[in-house]
Amino acid sequence: MSIPVQTCPCQINPSPDFTSSALAYQDCCQPYHDGLLNKETDKADCKNEYSAERLMRTRYSAFVLVIPEYIVKTTLPAQQSLLDIKAIEAWAKETDWAGLEIVAHTPKLGKRHAQVEFKAYFNSSDSTADNLQAHHELSAFVRVADKTTDKKSEHYENWYFLDPTVAMSVTQKQPCICGSGEKFKRCCGVYLP
Repeated sequence: MSIPVQTCPCQINPSPDFTSSALAYQDCCQPYHDGLLNKETDKADCKNEYSAERLMRTRYSAFVLVIPEYIVKTTLPAQQSLLDIKAIEAWAKETDWAGLEIVAHTPKLGKRHAQVEFKAYFNSSDSTADNLQAHHELSAFVRVADKTTDKKSEHYENWYFLDPTVAMSVTQKQPCICGSGEKFKRCCGVYLP
């Protein structure tokens, strides 16, 4: 993917109170997009600064730039086959994105979970209302152990989005969908309806 130097979509914040020197796409989300989509390992090269917030930002940029494959690959693997990639692509194309505001990032909830509260701004086509609207969400993320590391190691490195809109038939006593080995009700079940 070759996109000319431009402000990264995740760096655009329409709030008048927000001031920051914005990063270019090539210095912000592009390495993550290219790393996940163009490598056989399905991992981004920039793991040292990878967090739930960083994943949220790269996912927002993928929506703006209409990269539905990235959205799917950064959703928890147990949920990926249940996603409708054409619907994701259509929604991304139909939305007139206007910016992203990270409201709060809780980097550690238990052993492997995090939350990011954000507002994704978009322009509404409704001429009777204020054109700038916000999708306000509190998203949950889970770190999944790298299968190539020692099982005794507490080394987790891949963050994934837990999609609450995906209907799954999991009972509370079954093993968790993230592969942690814990019961679903004590792991990702806390963050999914």
